[in-house]
Amino acid sequence: MTHPQPRQLVRYEHIPEADLLERLKRTRLQGHGQPLIYESATLEYLRIDPNLLRPAQHYVLTEDVQTILHLHDAFQHHGVDIFSLRGGLHFWLQGEGEDDLEGPIPLIPPIIEESLEPDGTTTLLICDGMHRVYAARLRGALINVIVARGVPRQYPYYAFAVPGGWDAVQYLTHFPEGFVKKRYRDEQHYKALFRDFNAILPGVQKQRKQTNPRHLTP
Repeated sequence: MTHPQPRQLVRYEHIPEADLLERLKRTRLQGHGQPLIYESATLEYLRIDPNLLRPAQHYVLTEDVQTILHLHDAFQHHGVDIFSLRGGLHFWLQGEGEDDLEGPIPLIPPIIEESLEPDGTTTLLICDGMHRVYAARLRGALINVIVARGVPRQYPYYAFAVPGGWDAVQYLTHFPEGFVKKRYRDEQHYKALFRDFNAILPGVQKQRKQTNPRHLTP
């Protein structure tokens, strides 16, 4: 299997720890009147074995995992370990032309929520950063994450943890037609509980192809 050649990392800037946490406090839901989901929650950095985190989606995409691994290698040359971030980064990549740059592109630690699951257990659920966590697992590395505790119970993350955990996550080159990415808490309006991180840090959430069956309504 071949992958696109990685583009050169041209420059980067740090996002301070406190600035990133302050931005995350302004995260809103997409529905339910768009409340500030983390306004009263506790946000903290945690260094953890990625195997202890629970995936909320049934897949990772090959190209996206490879992109993270290439970025990990590129930043290592600058003395930066993207699996050990406290705060975040904005970075720029070389475009097609000599003076053409793509960026700023944000990169932050994965966002994890302490989530109550249907069986009554509490788990550390990956809300954003699935591919970063998966890439750290491939490298056998610990990873820094931001954990939200005390999220209002009436606004749980919009998907449940994947039954079977990491063993049930599929490694895909593309989405099969009708592929259901997550097991949604509310299938009729599954995006109402979506955390809109792009509103506080544009570009941090990648928009992916819609594949869900028609009966699932965003």
